[in-house]
This record gives sequence, structure tokens and C-alpha cells, in this order.
Amino acid sequence: MFIRKTNTNKPKIRTTIFIPGEYKGLKNISEMNFKSDITIIGAGVVGLAIAAQVAGRYKTIYVLERNEKFGQETSSRHSGVVHSGIYYPYGSLKARLCVEGNRLLYELCRNHGIGYRELGKLIVATNDEEIVQLEELQQRGQGNGVEGLKMISKQELKKLEPNVEGVAALLSPSTGIIDAHALMGFFAARAKEGGAEIAFGKNVVGIEKLPDGYKITVEENDRDKFSFDTRVLINCAGLQCDKIAELAGINIARAGYKLHYCKGEYFTVGNGKSKLVKRLIYPVPEVKGTGLGVHVALDLEGRMRLGPNTEYVDKIDYAVDSRHKDSFYNSTKRILPFIEYEDLEPEMAGIRPKLQGPGEEVRDFVIRDEADKGLPGLIDLIGIESPGLTASPAIAKYVAGLIRNIM
Repeated sequence: MFIRKTNTNKPKIRTTIFIPGEYKGLKNISEMNFKSDITIIGAGVVGLAIAAQVAGRYKTIYVLERNEKFGQETSSRHSGVVHSGIYYPYGSLKARLCVEGNRLLYELCRNHGIGYRELGKLIVATNDEEIVQLEELQQRGQGNGVEGLKMISKQELKKLEPNVEGVAALLSPSTGIIDAHALMGFFAARAKEGGAEIAFGKNVVGIEKLPDGYKITVEENDRDKFSFDTRVLINCAGLQCDKIAELAGINIARAGYKLHYCKGEYFTVGNGKSKLVKRLIYPVPEVKGTGLGVHVALDLEGRMRLGPNTEYVDKIDYAVDSRHKDSFYNSTKRILPFIEYEDLEPEMAGIRPKLQGPGEEVRDFVIRDEADKGLPGLIDLIGIESPGLTASPAIAKYVAGLIRNIM
């Protein structure tokens, strides 16, 4: 079921290889007790991190995932960046959990053989006005506890990245990239080792409040239904988290939980140009932008891609519109003059579960026990987009604290 290999030359580092095709989780209802301590809806990176954090501390833990494998939605369709915590408002959960998660993720990678590179990031200014914005970002990041941030001149930028054009840049050395699939596999394996059960192909279609918990109704195979009780219910349903909150009886419009789907597309950079930069290269973000801007992302194999853009959509659709090639090219050419139009090819797209709509102020993560709404023991995680991957181990610790207060 699980294959674990240990490098004898480095005995302190354990590599866990998780093969999702071989682990189907619970196969049928007869394997389930009809009462669980904790049920987690969603087997993305955050749901799996929480399961890994609490497994072994409580008797019965179920993770319900509507897809046939873990991490099939937001958790696998992104840049794979380990963020440092520069962008988020001081005192916000995003800032606090990102900074803590950055440290925890690198520790996990070093201790368990999860692929990563702490290669650093440059946010590049192209004019004097953007330099002012960079200085503000530096102050915000330092206020959030991000270490090592440094403003560098045009000359210093050229020494670090000869093929990048700009008048100044902000260097973030603690930004990196990670093998998100391996991370999720590690969390899943640790959760299973602690006694948690992960059930794929299980879609939650009903939630009923009980005197001491919740009755969960699950649909499998798009037809068969079964129900069981749980003491604590954790909503980590990602793109469906507002619908799950609504099933539990929350007025999502009044609570401010209604999601806005924001699509982000990626284009690969070919023709042997992946080696022309060594770090992640970002533009200065728009003041009220919905994202961080189309940037240069590198993966662990050294491949270069550009993205994501931002487009609010009404439905989940992962097709890449090749007509957006022009805007990708034009937005990056000023910082990366070596990019030619024919270098770009459509790659993939992801959907962000945003709480803020177009033109609205940035919203923080919602992570809370809903006792004040008459739903004690329901822990909602709403709007977990970037930096959700980076923050995942810190989010797991935070949620574990909420569970202790309930149990």
C-alpha cells in the first residue's frame, strides 16, 4: 500500500513515496463505524495536513473526498511556490500562518525527503513609482516577521539575474518551490499511520445538526447514499466550501462566505530558455489586484512557465484560452526581454476559491468554530487560496487548537 525508502547514507532523512492509485481509502460503508470523533471534508493539501496533525490523538478520524484521488483541484493547480509572507496585511491569518508555514514546510522537506528548492524570489520594479511600492512591501513583510528581505539596485539585480530588466528589485530569499504532490502524499501517509481513514469518491450531500455533533449524509458512485455521525466536522472543501457551509445551515451571503471563482492560466516557456533565470521573478502587484501578477515560476526539474493571470468565472473550467497568449507575452516582455512570442505554449489552469469579488478589498482566511452561529463543533475553512499551500502545516496546528477547545 505504501512504499517507504530510506537513504542509508543519510539516515535522518526519510523519503515516503505515496502511490494514490494503490490507496483507495475506505471501500464501502461496512468498513466504517457509525460514529466518528472527527470528520474532515476535503482531501486537498489543507485537509490532509489537518488529518496528519490530529491522527493518533483521537480515536476515529475520517477524511471524505469527492474525487478519486487527493489534491485534484486547487491543491494541484498552482505555481508550487513556498511564499514568505510579504503581501498579506499585518495581523491577518494569511500573514501569520504563511510565515509560520514557511518555516514548518522547509523543516518537513528536510526531515522527510520532500522535494523542494529554497531558490529565492525577486519582485522587480520597472519605474520609480513601483520602487515606492516595493519599499512598502518590504516594510509590510518585515512587520509580518519575514526575514532577509532586501532592496537591491539595478546593478545588483543584473549581477543576480543578468537576463532580467528592471530599475530595482526586492529580494525575498526564503521564497522557494516544493513538490506539492509529494507533500500531500506525506500528509496522507502520516494520517493513515495515525489511524485516520481516507475515503475517495465520497460526496457530502447532507449535514444535520445533532445534540452532540452532526449527521453526515454521503453519496458515492453518484447514486448510493449512507449516513453516519461525527462529533466534530471540519469543512476543508476548497471550491465547494461555501456549499458545505450552506448544507450545515449557514446563510453564506449573510456570513460573507460566498465564493468567487477566479481562474488562473499558465503558459510554458520553451526553446531552451528555462535556464536564463535562477530565481522566481515577479512583477510589482497591482494595488487592488486579485493576484500577484503573471510571474516566472520554475519547477523542480527547472522548467519555466508564466502565470497565473486572473479571470473571474462562473463555473469550474480548466481549459486554457490560447487567445490570452498576447497578454502573457506583453506583460512579461518588459521584465524578461529574452521572451519571444513563439516561446509560449498553453499549459494548464487552476481555480482560486476567493472570498473577494472583482475590485473588492483583499479578504483574509476564514478559519473558525461556528459555535456563535449555533453550530458548535463545525469548523469552517473558507477562502483558502494562496498562501494555503505554504500555510498548510500552520493551518493544521491552528485547527488542532480549535478541536482541543471543542473536545
